[in-house]
Amino acid sequence: MSTAILTGPPAPGSSLDGDLRSLGFDVKAASGAEQAAALLAAVPAGERVALVDPRFVGHLHALRLALTDPRFPAAAAPGTLTAQNGARPALTRALSAASATAGDGDDLTGTLADALDADGVAVHRPQLGTLVATVPADAEARHAARAAVAAVDDEAVRLRSAVKAHDGFFTTFFISPYSRYIARWCARRGLTPNQVTTASLLTALIAAGCAATGERGGYIAAGVLLLVSFVLDCTDGQLARYALKYSTMGAWLDATFDRAKEYAFYAGLALGAARNGDDVWALALGAMILMTCRHVVDFSFNEANHDATANTSPTAALSDRLDSLGWTVWARRMIILPIGERWAMIAVLTAVTNPRIVFWALIIGCAFGACYTTAGRVLRSLTRKAKRTDRAAQALADLADCGPLAQPAARVFGRSGARGAGVVFAAIATAGLLFSVLTWPFGDRQIVIAAIGYVILSGAAVARPLKGALDWLVPPLFRAAEYTTVLVLAARSDSAQALPAAFGLVAAVAYHHYDTVYRIRGGTGAPPAWLVRVTGGHEGRTLLVAVLAALLADRGDDFTLALTALAVAVALVVLVESIRFWVSSGAPAVHDEGETA
Repeated sequence: MSTAILTGPPAPGSSLDGDLRSLGFDVKAASGAEQAAALLAAVPAGERVALVDPRFVGHLHALRLALTDPRFPAAAAPGTLTAQNGARPALTRALSAASATAGDGDDLTGTLADALDADGVAVHRPQLGTLVATVPADAEARHAARAAVAAVDDEAVRLRSAVKAHDGFFTTFFISPYSRYIARWCARRGLTPNQVTTASLLTALIAAGCAATGERGGYIAAGVLLLVSFVLDCTDGQLARYALKYSTMGAWLDATFDRAKEYAFYAGLALGAARNGDDVWALALGAMILMTCRHVVDFSFNEANHDATANTSPTAALSDRLDSLGWTVWARRMIILPIGERWAMIAVLTAVTNPRIVFWALIIGCAFGACYTTAGRVLRSLTRKAKRTDRAAQALADLADCGPLAQPAARVFGRSGARGAGVVFAAIATAGLLFSVLTWPFGDRQIVIAAIGYVILSGAAVARPLKGALDWLVPPLFRAAEYTTVLVLAARSDSAQALPAAFGLVAAVAYHHYDTVYRIRGGTGAPPAWLVRVTGGHEGRTLLVAVLAALLADRGDDFTLALTALAVAVALVVLVESIRFWVSSGAPAVHDEGETA
C-alpha cells in the first residue's frame, strides 16, 4: 500500500481524498509541514509516499501520471510530489529543512521538488497536455479550475495517450483505433501487460504451428493468427501506458518476444514448405540475418549519437524539413517496412501464396528498407560535426561482442592506428571472410585461414575507441560476417538438415545480441565479461564453425550435429544468464515508445 500525505486540512467539497484512494493510496492528513515530516517518517521503508497539497484541483489521470508511474524514483506536478524508496532519504531531508520555514499558503510540494533536484534526485515532471493540475489561490481561481476540469474528458485523454506518439502507418490507422479499447478492457479486468504479452507470444507460436502444416487452411489460419498476435502486441504496450503498469520484466518480455514471434513464424513457414517438398530454410535464415543486421544498424547508430555534442548535419536538417510535410513522414515510415507493415505483408502473403514467395518479398522489402536507412545514416555521419563520447564508444565496443581471441590483436594494434580505422578493419575482415566462404569449397582449409585473419582484424577494429564518423558500422559488419558465414557453410554442406541447425544457432546468438542491446538501452551496461568469454565472442564462434566445417566435411551428418550442439550450448548459457539478470537486477523499465522495428 502506498501512502499519500495531505500537507494541510482537506478543502471543503474536494474529491481529492477519494481520488487518491482510488489510485491505491492510504490517505493521511497533516496539519502542516512539521506533522507531514512526522507522518513521512512513520511510513514503512520501501513504500511509495506522496505529498499532496489539499488545495489541489485537477483530473484524476493527472494525479495518476504524477503519482503512480513506477519508472521514476521521484515525480511531481503542480501540488503533488511522490518518491519511491530510492528517493525517500532525500525527501526526508528536504521536508525536515522545509518544515522549519514553511508557512501557510506556501507551495510546499514545489519547494520540495526543487530541493530534490538540487540534492541530485531527478524529479520527473509528466507532460499533462490538456489535463488540469493546479493549486488555486482563492475561491475564484478554484471555480475556474473546476470548470477547466469539467471541460476536458480525462478518460479520452488517457485513451489517446495509451497509443505511441510515433508509430507506423499500418499500426496507427488499422490497429491502434481499436486496440486501445482492448487495452482498457484488459485494465478493467485486472489483466497485466505481461499476461497480454504472453498471450501474443502463444498466439504467434500457434500461428507458426499452423504454417508448419503446409496446408492451405493452415496458411490461412496462420495469417489470421499472426495479425491477432500483432494486435495483442500493440495492446500490451497500450495497456502499460493506460494503466501505468511498467515493469522491468515487462520491458524485457516486450523487447525479446517480438523477435521470438517473428523468427518462430519463419521456422514454421520453412517447415510447412518442407512438407510440400520445397526447401526454403536458406531463405528463412537469410531473412532472419537481414532483419537482425538491420536492427543492429539502428541500435548502433542511435547509441553512437545518443549523447554526441554538436550533433548537426545538412542531411538531418533536410530530414527535419521533410517532417514538416505530413505525407512524407508516412511515406518514409512505410518504405522501411516497419513491424506493422511487415507483419501485415507476411500474414497476407502467407494466406494467399506460399512460403517461398513470402520470404522473397520479405527479403526484397527489408533489403530496400535497410539500404535506405543505412545510406541516410552514412550521409548524416559523414556530413555532421559531432564529438562522440566515451560512453558511446564503450556502447559500440559492447555491441561488437569481441571475445578473448580478438584481445591479443587489440593490444597490439592499440599502440597505433588512426581514429576511425575501426570501420576500415571491420570492413576488410568481413569482406575477406565472406569472399573466402563463397569462393572456396566447403571444408577447405583456406576458409579456416580466412577465419583466423578475421579474428586478427576484428581485434584491430576495436583496438582504439570507436569514435570515428562511421565506427557505428562495426557491430553490424561483425553481425553480417558471423551470421552469413554460418548460412553459407550450412548451405554448401552435404550434411542433412544443416540449414535448420544453422537457423537455430543464429537464433541463439541473435538473442544474445538483442539482449546486449536492451541492457545498454536500460543503462545497465553490457552482459558480464564471463558470458562473452564463454560464448567465444563473434570471432571465436565464427572460427569454430569454420574449423568444424573443415574437420567434418566428409563425415555425413556430423556437421549438422555439431551446429545443433553449439546452438543448444549457446542458447542455454545466454538464456539462463539473461533470465537471471532481468528477473533479479532491478534494471530500469525501458519500453519502446516509437521504434518502428
